Amino acid sequence: MRVIAPVLPEGTKPKGPASYFASIEKTYGKPMQHWLDLVVERLAASKHMEVVAWLKSDHALGHGHANAIVAFVRAELGNA
Repeated sequence: MRVIAPVLPEGTKPKGPASYFASIEKTYGKPMQHWLDLVVERLAASKHMEVVAWLKSDHALGHGHANAIVAFVRAELGNA
């Protein structure tokens, strides 16, 4: 399954985990779809905090950013 990165209408302020997405793209230089695809694949065999730890150790994401990505994916997949 694939989780698609949200596209918000201009002037709309995202809420919840998606509120981190602009900062994640700016800080790490990759589009959100890249991170979402990685997390969907990893969550198939790992728990939430294991995926957060993996994003932090292998991809140098900060804890808040990693947690926001994983939380968003889990919510979209219905695993929140």
